[in-house]
Amino acid sequence: MWRYMKRLLIGAPLKTAEEGGQALTKFKALALLSSDALSSVAYGIEEIVAVLFALSAAATWYTLPVVGIVLILLFAITMSYRQIIHAYPSGGGGYVVATQNWGKTAGLVAGGSLLVDYMLTVAVSVTSGTQAITSAIPALYKYSVPISIIIILFIMTLNLRGLRESASFLTVPVYFFVIMILALIGVGFFNIATGNIEYHAHAAVGSSVKGMTVLLFLKAFSAGSSSLTGVEAISNAVPNFRSPRRKNAAATLTIMAIILGFFLASVTVMFYYAGIEPSAENTMLSQLGEAVFGKGIFYYMLQLATAMILAVAANTGFSAFPVLAYNMAKDKFMPHLFMEKGDRLGYSNGIIALAMGAIVLILIFNGQTSLLVPLYAVGVFVPFTLSQSGMIIHWFRERGKNWVLNACFNFLGAAISLALVVFLFWLHFDNVWPYLIIMAVLMFAFYKINDHYIKIAEQLRLNAQVKADSHRYDGSTVIVLVSSVTHVTTGAIDYARSIGDYVIAMHVSFDTNPQKEHETAKEFKEAFPDIRFVDLHSSYRSVVQPVLRFTDIIAKNAEKRNASVTVVVPQFIPKKSWQNILHNQTALQLRRALSPHENVIISTYNYHLKK
Repeated sequence: MWRYMKRLLIGAPLKTAEEGGQALTKFKALALLSSDALSSVAYGIEEIVAVLFALSAAATWYTLPVVGIVLILLFAITMSYRQIIHAYPSGGGGYVVATQNWGKTAGLVAGGSLLVDYMLTVAVSVTSGTQAITSAIPALYKYSVPISIIIILFIMTLNLRGLRESASFLTVPVYFFVIMILALIGVGFFNIATGNIEYHAHAAVGSSVKGMTVLLFLKAFSAGSSSLTGVEAISNAVPNFRSPRRKNAAATLTIMAIILGFFLASVTVMFYYAGIEPSAENTMLSQLGEAVFGKGIFYYMLQLATAMILAVAANTGFSAFPVLAYNMAKDKFMPHLFMEKGDRLGYSNGIIALAMGAIVLILIFNGQTSLLVPLYAVGVFVPFTLSQSGMIIHWFRERGKNWVLNACFNFLGAAISLALVVFLFWLHFDNVWPYLIIMAVLMFAFYKINDHYIKIAEQLRLNAQVKADSHRYDGSTVIVLVSSVTHVTTGAIDYARSIGDYVIAMHVSFDTNPQKEHETAKEFKEAFPDIRFVDLHSSYRSVVQPVLRFTDIIAKNAEKRNASVTVVVPQFIPKKSWQNILHNQTALQLRRALSPHENVIISTYNYHLKK
């Protein structure tokens, strides 16, 4: 049943040879990897205005210079990540750059930050999309959290189907949003020019506003920096591009930056001109759409496009998180299961882990985007700082053409990113302090995982002495667990004889019916007179503990004789898988209990039922 559901939702498995067909063109990559950055138009500017509006409506004119600085940072980051794409085309972005230039610890800080940030990307994008839906349909407001979770599960399933299918699906909402924002900008400026939209700015540019401070300006800037999240995703996903990968990835990043910069600048100017104010129940983009289009079909198309791109913006995280997790698992800092590809040639375990993490975040923060954004920004700008400063080291080491100019771009990006990290902790500490706890836990986990893999490698690696003397055991003792004398028992005993020098049948009996247990012993002896039969009594109705105690005794004796000990656990396999639930799982419990015991080999004998 599960297999058929999986095929229905995810599709038929793909051959490894078909992996090349999953590579992305620039057109599809822009839809798949830029949705997060482009969608920030819907909430990034509003975060800035909300900070300034808390002082006064007149202070909102400072949104213009704040966005101007954000655009400068966007330029610096774009130039920096273009260099990272060319210098480190294997993917991994900030993690790889920081590791190779700053060292292992810095790399893990960058990688851990990005892993958490991609979860926040999904959570913030989906909750923002849900807000756009509830702005248009207020009756759905109380169902915000369930709607968000459903959207995440949908996008997770889409990504499990593979890169090509998810990219094909995403071209519709992403380019629909681009077209609607272009229409909003075009019609909006036309209405401004023709006087259809009146000037309602709360204060002229350059006006002095009482109470305005540098601290508040910086707070607005740090809040607006969330508009730049997702820019690094393309550098993490370079291996997913069609050849020439570096050229196509760099071109896609540039196109995305140009579109994002144009949208941020244009929408900010229109917000200012129309005097749009933040509202708890109606987003600023929704208010602007109503002012430009009226509350007709185009307004609802804009809301639909916004909701769609905010929902699918989470896909940027689904594209970048698995590749980053793969790189960290390859370096033995994350479980190796993140290196495994699923049926559709995607890193399925990374996709599922990301979805579960995002759902947990939404439940913890009750779907409140404003509570997630500062933490979201810290998770981006810490890796930005490490990767861009790491690139400065890279250029001084490698030099090459225009290395001084490239290093200057990286220095500008690193300086602004570092300043933003400081401001975020200084001005939003109440919201970002969990980052310190999360990173401490992650760093501990990374090093413990790495230590585990190193110790395993040391213990499993063959040395010359082991190769020269591969003979270890001089004999074999086999213990067969017997519940009753059946065809299963007969097959298990025959198998035990084929692999062991000395076979013991072990039965665990309870005190409830001694007569029946004596009958079992008698029946076994009649069938197998040459096999030693051991009957252990359990007063507490436990099969596992008597088996463990007896096995330990036999194992110690066998060790003295330099013999191996194998425990054969017989079980029958029903013809249909659903029938397993009708039978107890004693065999499973015994295997699990015996596994930690050293020098004991566990073997399962399966008897397959025909009816």
